[in-house]
Amino acid sequence: MELNNVSGRALRYGDNINTDVIIPAKYLNTTDIATLAEHAMEPLDPDFKRKVSTCNILVVGKNFGCGSSREQAAMVLKAAGIRAILAESYARIFFRNAINQGIPAFEIGDLSSDVDQGDLLELDLNSWKLRNLTKAITIELSRLPDFLMDILASGGLVNYLKKRRTW
Repeated sequence: MELNNVSGRALRYGDNINTDVIIPAKYLNTTDIATLAEHAMEPLDPDFKRKVSTCNILVVGKNFGCGSSREQAAMVLKAAGIRAILAESYARIFFRNAINQGIPAFEIGDLSSDVDQGDLLELDLNSWKLRNLTKAITIELSRLPDFLMDILASGGLVNYLKKRRTW
């Protein structure tokens, strides 16, 4: 299944960003995702919402999405405008929540010397390449299994299941 490329500018953060940082529990008294997105990453970066308007590919370190299993963490990143996530490693449940929300998420190793804040990136999801257009670097992406790519191509798990009428 063919997927569109994802391009945008890099928004860089470090290691061990947990779901309480991605969306603090004190805001979970609402189910309105747009309202929750206003508070995404607030404890780490109060300017996150403004930054995401120009930098929409999240580039993070190790253990991204650790902590609770709340799926709102992936939902609010998507609602805030994040189009893809590149991490050294993920908490496994966050990784699947991101894919289930239709957010391309790749484990890519240490990008500290290859991607800086604001670099222009392009993810070619058909040839499995990350291009840093700012630095003229191309990096191989690890291939995701076909069923995960089908979920991404459908826009998320719910759309994938609706198309297949598997329930």
